[in-house]
Amino acid sequence: MHGAHDFLKALAMVLCVAAVTSVVFQRLRQPVVLGYIIAGLIIGPHVPIPLVADPSIVQTLSELGVILLMFSLGLEFSLRKLFQVGPTAGLTAVIQCSLMIWLGFVVGRAFGWTAKESIFTGAIIAISSTTIIAKAFAEQGVQGKLREIVVGVLIVEDLIAILLMATLTAISTGAGLSAGQLTLTVGRLALFLVALVGVGLLIIPRTVRAVHKLDRPETMLVASVGICFAVAQLAQAFGYSVALGAFLAGSLVAESGKEKDVEHLVQPVRDMFAAIFFVSVGMLIDPALVARHWVAVAVLTGVVIVGKFVGVALGVFLTGNGTRTAVQSGMSLAQIGEFSFIIAGLGLSLNATGQFLYPVAVAVSAITTLTTPFLIRASGPVANFVDRKLPKPIQTFAALYGSWVEELRTAPPRQTAGAKIRRMIRLLVLDAALLAAIIIGTSVWLNRITSALESRIGLDAPVTRLLVIGFATLLAAPFCVGIVRLARALGMLLAETAFPTGMEGRLDRAAAPRRALVVTLQLASVLIVGAPLVAVTQPFLPGVLGGAVLLLLLVVLGVGFWRSATNLQGHVRAGSQVIVAALAAQSRVSNEKHHEGTLKDVHAILPGLGEPTPVRLETASPAVGRTLAELNLRGMTGATVLAIKRGEQEVVVPTAHEPLRAGDVLALAGTHEAIDAARTVLDGR
Repeated sequence: MHGAHDFLKALAMVLCVAAVTSVVFQRLRQPVVLGYIIAGLIIGPHVPIPLVADPSIVQTLSELGVILLMFSLGLEFSLRKLFQVGPTAGLTAVIQCSLMIWLGFVVGRAFGWTAKESIFTGAIIAISSTTIIAKAFAEQGVQGKLREIVVGVLIVEDLIAILLMATLTAISTGAGLSAGQLTLTVGRLALFLVALVGVGLLIIPRTVRAVHKLDRPETMLVASVGICFAVAQLAQAFGYSVALGAFLAGSLVAESGKEKDVEHLVQPVRDMFAAIFFVSVGMLIDPALVARHWVAVAVLTGVVIVGKFVGVALGVFLTGNGTRTAVQSGMSLAQIGEFSFIIAGLGLSLNATGQFLYPVAVAVSAITTLTTPFLIRASGPVANFVDRKLPKPIQTFAALYGSWVEELRTAPPRQTAGAKIRRMIRLLVLDAALLAAIIIGTSVWLNRITSALESRIGLDAPVTRLLVIGFATLLAAPFCVGIVRLARALGMLLAETAFPTGMEGRLDRAAAPRRALVVTLQLASVLIVGAPLVAVTQPFLPGVLGGAVLLLLLVVLGVGFWRSATNLQGHVRAGSQVIVAALAAQSRVSNEKHHEGTLKDVHAILPGLGEPTPVRLETASPAVGRTLAELNLRGMTGATVLAIKRGEQEVVVPTAHEPLRAGDVLALAGTHEAIDAARTVLDGR
């Protein structure tokens, strides 16, 4: 038991040293989070400086920082927003976590660690840090769609972390994990979330509104923080993280409509305890252990930054967001944090890992915490660079793909198509599950089957072993083919929903965009199904066989994607000529809305170009006199310029070096959000 004086001493030490380091880092124009971590290193037990705080007390206080940060995040992220980004967040989190679990296992085995240690390594580096990102976003003022997507991915990752911990516990205790146990775990989690949200929606918003009517700020603060800690405690009582409970509490309070007032009241308390959390992370850094395992720390740090960037960026882009949002999301999520400590500690408590893995996890977390603010700050310029360096067909595809997904989401629902889509998704999952069962079953029972056949048939053990593996391969092949074929059929069905086929015998003007969308959706389906399959089966396969097969399949599909993107470029060029002709026909009419009506006709004639929108450049526009490369319109907003009408001149698919002049009418394509953003840039607002 710690006395009141011990708490006072630890709190005074933490806040005083953190105050000094934060002031220094602010003067140096560096993220304050880095100052807090350095403060933790100074007062930690691993550095010979005569300023030491009790680590257990600081750790206890830091839990309050996690809870209040997650509560504040929930206040900004209502349940409606969570449901809106649910598909994007869910698919992105599945791809990213699967990729990182696979990479962690491969790296662990490469270092000679045991299979269990390698599995724990994969789980440790799979989950990003909500707390670190929340603080970094708050410091840098990140808002809008990027923030919504990143927070959505983080919430889904926290749910995946809960399932991972249940799975790892079952594996480490020798009980194994059956399909029934996994279903029960998922069912309990879903039931808890539904019950908490359902009951919370009936009680918490009404309570907050009633307290708000009293017009007493201190009462509002006490009631809000009380709700936060009560729901966090409830989540912990059911075996889930306090962070998840605090986030849900914030989302439920936000449903009251008084979230801005609550956020203003909670902010000072939140910032103080958040500082203590980051100081506690710094106190865990042991320079001697980091030096001893520096190779593993360096490799895992690189894997976390590169792997998360690639996994998140792929997921965000394939779900219909632009290149800029995808790159920024990937760079924002390139770190690990509090869940990594929990999973590493779980491995130690279950005797599944060696003593070295926990300090390695802490070191990787600390380094990626240091790099996160810089990566977030650099994500905009990096996104611009990536957009500029993409081949022209890919640039055009990336600009239009978001509008296709938007069109797909807003397409009128067809009951028969919905039933077919659900059936295909179920068949995809079934094929993947049966393929995983064959691989795992063959690996587990290989020696027994080989011994039984050897005694009956009389063949040598190596020959019998090859026969068993060959038979299992033949048995698995139809399911592999089935996944690819179902992915294509699903892509065709969805593409036809976005771009319906015309009457037979007539020219199919939507053929090029539909073909590109089919190949992309097929690639996305294979990746979404294949990544978790490879992550699950990797411990049962030699080397990186599963990953190599998936990569080969993606390369083959990538060749088809490149061909379809090249064909799309021709379709866009033809469409741009039609757009210029339509604008020329109306050149005497200065009314921009008349131009919009004309371009809607073009959209009907040549589908796949989104909804081309004309924007006239006024003399005062900041774009006048600059080239498209200097303006970087597509890189900044995601909208692309299909054509330019300049008096009697016509510019079809303008190059990056095309200068813009006053009076130009630009035909923009992209999602509605991208076009609105482009208007803002061109108007100088």
